[in-house]
Amino acid sequence: MHELQLAHAPKSHWQSYNICPEVMRRFLLLYATQRGQAKAIAEEISEQAVAHGFSADLHCVSESEKYDLKTESAPLVVVVSTTGTGDPPDTARKFVKEIQDKTLPADFFAHLRYGLLGLGDSEYTYFCNGGKIIDKRLQELGAQHFYETGHADDCVGLELVVEPWITGLWAALTKHFQTSGEEMSEALPRPSNASATAHPGKLEHIESQVELLRLDDPVRKDAEVLEEHDVNGSQSGDLTADLESSLVHSAPPLSQASLSIPALPPDYLEAHLQSSPGQEESQASVASVDSVFQVPISKAVRLTASDAVKITLLLELDISKIEFSYQPGDSFSVICPNSASEVQNLLQRLQLADKQECRVTVKVRADTKKKGATLPQHVPDGCSLQFLLTWCLEIRALPKKAFLRALVDCTSDAAERRRLQELCSKQGAADYNRFIRDAGACLLDLLFAFPSCQPPLSLLLQHLPKLQPRPYSCASSSLFHPDKLHFVFNVVEFPSVLRKGVCTGWLASLAAPLLQPDLEAPCGDSGVDLAPRISISPRATNSFRLPDDPSVPIIMVGPGTGVAPFLGFLQHREKLQEQHPHGNFGAMWLFFGCRHKDRDYLFRDIPQGEEEAPAKYVQDNLRLHSQQVCRILLQENGSIYVCGDAKNMARDVNDTLVEIMSREAGVDRLEAMKTLASLKQERRYLQDIWS
Repeated sequence: MHELQLAHAPKSHWQSYNICPEVMRRFLLLYATQRGQAKAIAEEISEQAVAHGFSADLHCVSESEKYDLKTESAPLVVVVSTTGTGDPPDTARKFVKEIQDKTLPADFFAHLRYGLLGLGDSEYTYFCNGGKIIDKRLQELGAQHFYETGHADDCVGLELVVEPWITGLWAALTKHFQTSGEEMSEALPRPSNASATAHPGKLEHIESQVELLRLDDPVRKDAEVLEEHDVNGSQSGDLTADLESSLVHSAPPLSQASLSIPALPPDYLEAHLQSSPGQEESQASVASVDSVFQVPISKAVRLTASDAVKITLLLELDISKIEFSYQPGDSFSVICPNSASEVQNLLQRLQLADKQECRVTVKVRADTKKKGATLPQHVPDGCSLQFLLTWCLEIRALPKKAFLRALVDCTSDAAERRRLQELCSKQGAADYNRFIRDAGACLLDLLFAFPSCQPPLSLLLQHLPKLQPRPYSCASSSLFHPDKLHFVFNVVEFPSVLRKGVCTGWLASLAAPLLQPDLEAPCGDSGVDLAPRISISPRATNSFRLPDDPSVPIIMVGPGTGVAPFLGFLQHREKLQEQHPHGNFGAMWLFFGCRHKDRDYLFRDIPQGEEEAPAKYVQDNLRLHSQQVCRILLQENGSIYVCGDAKNMARDVNDTLVEIMSREAGVDRLEAMKTLASLKQERRYLQDIWS
């Protein structure tokens, strides 16, 4: 294997392009993030801006004291993620509330020119809705686009839209500044896969902040060897097989291509290990909410048969000793750790196993080139290295291309460096999707695949996101089960890599001792509660709740574990009927699907009067009862709730509702879709879905 001849980008873009600060053109760059994606993309835009002759004034949209859109004269760029079932992220709640003020005049933002990049997942009904809400309202208040809105889809890979959108942004900004004071062209600049248009004058040689790697034909001789074998009529098949793509090596044409890879992200953290033990650590310290409670698991039940495709568990938590109130339909978060074995493997691979009890101190590098660099909020000061990797960092996170680019410079083997360069390059996008994204690869996979890669701890702190609490639906009613909280989940398994889900695998291991028949939580000889404990926190109140008026009929659609919140609904209504025997209570229809009635028919004792097993797909049962469904929704002003998988089920249910409404109401498909849209607007069609 030949050494790669790389033409690296200059260390200083200022020196290379002779840009003076006076000619830098400022734009306001805001981001609204839930889990850090929008922030990372905004930071990438900010870092690339300098090489294009721009200066980005970067802020989280929640930092309203640092910017003022009412008086802003510079162009605005906004990156917005979506959370829940179509809501703006928590950091944007106040901003959205303010701009949705009905008293604002229609020309309130008439002076603003903006471009917006929305992030979402097309597996959800309200794709990129966080960005769409802000985009629509800005236009209603008179703001105008200087650049066409982009919608990036996490289902297929955000980078497929993000990268060309950013590339096209520079030409759009250039055009905006050129036409300032003149009437804007009606045709908006569109995102482009090509490089941005060259700037005039002093800036005409400025290119994207991308290192163009010109390889000195490192695989040409390999190709020549192949040709020789073809001529000699021997071994060509074996060599071709060897060159099939995998995580660790590529095949032509990628293996022979010159690569365009991202610029090296600037280092901005220093991490030091001190031999003194880390300070006392608490799981509550890693949560971003105030109320965190440790509660015992009082009961565990396996709901599926031993030969079922999935393991489904119900856990009961004892909340009698804490102030934790909930309504049916609410959800809560479980604060979970990374797998202990994976943490140990990572420590050993980083050659830090003997340092796991050391205290970690982190600070921002004094010489960093990263603008506005700050310490990660999810890294507690002075904790042990083991605690940091166990409770704070998402070590299973999908490595982004910027992380791969940083790992290149930590890799000594030339072939391994080349492969990492390919995986983060534009030319290697298909391989990145196939071997990283679609395969669910994580940092540990990369470190074992590329043995010469030895990243420092500081790099992990810069690129690994916060280990997020996992949300679960409450599967009980506090009226029916006082002082108890139930929840249901499938144990997620990844057979190809012999891993379980971070949280569900951990919960299953905790529950294992309680899964014996009729076994309650154990106590020691002295009566001390020995039940396993977990940390939970309440989630913001949502709208996925029973109607205030109990006479309203409801339809519940919940295949598999999607039935969880509806258990609470049924229990709650049952208790209310006991308390008010003469009250008026609406009908409750539960549509539930399962693969095999003898293996995974969950809670089969709960649907009263069920004469036959549920259909495999809930939409089949909906069609079977289409007249009753339409009567409840269209004539009786009832509500419909859908809970479960967003990837297929939620979309199929929506399509089925359109189909049966069109047929039963005698209207065309478009009119049926409008009817469903109005139900959503009235909050009578509610979803609690996940991917």
